[in-house]
Amino acid sequence: MTALDSRRKQLALFVLCAAVFLDSLDISLLGVSLPSIKSALDLSDGALQWLVSGYTVGYGGFLLLGGRVADQWGRRRTFVVAIAVFVLASALGGLFTDGTLIVATRVLKGISAGFTAPAAMSIITTTFREGSERNRAMGVFAMTGASGYSFGLVLSGVLTEINWRLVFFGPAAIGVIVLLASSNVPADPRRDNRPARRFDLGGALSATVGIMLLVYGLVQAPSWGWSSAAAISTLGAAAALLALFVVIESRHSDPLIPLSIFRSPVLAGANLISVVWAGSTIGWQFIATLYLQETMGYSALQTAFAFLPLGIVIVAVARFASGPLVERWGIRTVATLGMLVQAAGVLMYLAIGLDSSYAALLLPGIIIHGVGNGFVYPTVNIAGVGGVADERQGVASALITASYQVGAGIGVAVLAAVLTATSDGSGVDHYRWAFMVAGLMSVIGLVIAFFGLGRRERPRPADVAVRSSATSGITQDAALSER
Repeated sequence: MTALDSRRKQLALFVLCAAVFLDSLDISLLGVSLPSIKSALDLSDGALQWLVSGYTVGYGGFLLLGGRVADQWGRRRTFVVAIAVFVLASALGGLFTDGTLIVATRVLKGISAGFTAPAAMSIITTTFREGSERNRAMGVFAMTGASGYSFGLVLSGVLTEINWRLVFFGPAAIGVIVLLASSNVPADPRRDNRPARRFDLGGALSATVGIMLLVYGLVQAPSWGWSSAAAISTLGAAAALLALFVVIESRHSDPLIPLSIFRSPVLAGANLISVVWAGSTIGWQFIATLYLQETMGYSALQTAFAFLPLGIVIVAVARFASGPLVERWGIRTVATLGMLVQAAGVLMYLAIGLDSSYAALLLPGIIIHGVGNGFVYPTVNIAGVGGVADERQGVASALITASYQVGAGIGVAVLAAVLTATSDGSGVDHYRWAFMVAGLMSVIGLVIAFFGLGRRERPRPADVAVRSSATSGITQDAALSER
């Protein structure tokens, strides 16, 4: 690889990471500004919730379709169009004064992120060679995603102090910069010799609507009630559609997701770990935020700064430690260690009281939790795309990201239900029960990592050469089934 090739790759990585930073930033950016938006526009609590949930539903629902479109239509083309839609939706959100229209822009931004994320991640995995080069790139990618979420919490407070509309215009400005720099993203290889493929419309529709209903149901179930007709019907419809999706995929000549890729225990294990890991860490953040504000009396901005060390630790560990440790110890060892450390950080919060010390208890728990996150997040992303053919990288990237989104929805919904079921109106025991369940989720992830990721976690040089030169999905599927 020449110095020029290396420079081009680094420029491309910078642009792609800026996009995932933007997607992550927008998830948390509205947090502190919600009361100001509610007051300015006289919004109901339901409309206010959908400013956050609308983005999540759109994002999670369109990931698999976004990944497949990127694989078939072109990754850079998909990336550029999705960023352009994101910019337009952000700008309109800052201009609108009607709550319904603003919610619509949030859903549209989530949908565009559902196309951006798998396109960006698959460009990285097809640009950087599998092995240490890709591991380092994925570490940087994970680092920027984590920093975007953490920075969004703090930036939300700062921008809201000036004008709440800046939480919409700010991402639009960053998106314009990413769009202008997208010429540095490598174009897809020539596709002239590739056979024409039938688009799996049935699979795309059943997966997209099924995941959207699943995320929507998980978001709404705590307010509806888990035994309500609305919750049962929504989650039941989601389950039926996802079952239909599996049937379609098993029979389609060119499925959205070839079920054969799940013959790889590493890929299947990575997606399962992503679900329970996200459920634990996002659920923990949700409960910890409520504890800090409702029991400890923190303001929204104080809460944001309280969690800032979490993002800093994740960035440092993902950037400087996770990649080298994966190369030295392997995916299974690092993922298992990460889940163990995360469980320790979560379970430290069982010691909370009505007036816990931030420096003595809360901050150490946040730091330990962050170390675990820094190990797990990039590692499961590496495992989730390893050994998959280039032409399927978009779908593999979408799948691991969708697992994270679904896990986050499950974690928040389950822990909110635990919190409600165990609350007696006094004390902090209900928070302890919720933290206990979050810790058990991390322990489940630890078990999956140890037993599910297999023994061949580190690609051998010969494997890397074979996988780098492979162009046939059939060849790759066969390689996966042997792992």
